[in-house]
Amino acid sequence: MSRQTLDRILQSQGFGSRKWCRELIADGQVFVNGTGATDFRATVDTEGLVLRVFDEDWPYREHVYIALNKPSNYECSRKPSHHPGVLSLLPEQFSWRDVQPVGRLDHDTTGLLLLSDDGTFIHAQSSPKRHVPKLYLATTAEPVNAPLVERLLSGVQLHDEPAPLAARTCRQVGPNELEIVLEQGKYHQVKRMLAAAGNHCAALQRTAIGGLTLDALGLEEGDWCYLESAELALLAG
Repeated sequence: MSRQTLDRILQSQGFGSRKWCRELIADGQVFVNGTGATDFRATVDTEGLVLRVFDEDWPYREHVYIALNKPSNYECSRKPSHHPGVLSLLPEQFSWRDVQPVGRLDHDTTGLLLLSDDGTFIHAQSSPKRHVPKLYLATTAEPVNAPLVERLLSGVQLHDEPAPLAARTCRQVGPNELEIVLEQGKYHQVKRMLAAAGNHCAALQRTAIGGLTLDALGLEEGDWCYLESAELALLAG
């Protein structure tokens, strides 16, 4: 943490350009730890800082780490083309501070999605070398049977892949439902593996990344929350 001028702090937290942040201060819209701010040049200690802007509290965060329960028909892109982007589900400040999805879920896939403005974190979480297990609940077009589960566990050959890909674990949880754990994170992997194994994916939800589960977060579809140190530690698996 450090001391910075108030306009720079507001800009770093996603409240707009420095010029706009200065106008917010001049208009009396900014409070620092409960005290009204009047001078954009004032230096403020970011340790324990709570800003109040437009009657809403915003604790200072050097970086943000976010979990979103992604609904269907949202794109994991900062420049969506056919559907709304996931950033439209978050406060506008996050777009200003360059928050972006960690990896991607297909537009019709729902469930746990991470977002951050920490480039090091995004790179580490996206690296295929980490082999972080991800749990998916897949609804299949045709009924699940034991041979299908066995094929997914033993490995199926996908087009353009040099070797067969296998699920880390796979179990039937309903007549047309499978829980599948993958580590590779290939493009459309669950859907392609199901097709290669002789079935098709009708719906897909990611329910966990490492030890971080959607159930534990308690997020309804479209809801989000900050991830604190305890939750971030669970992402290692």
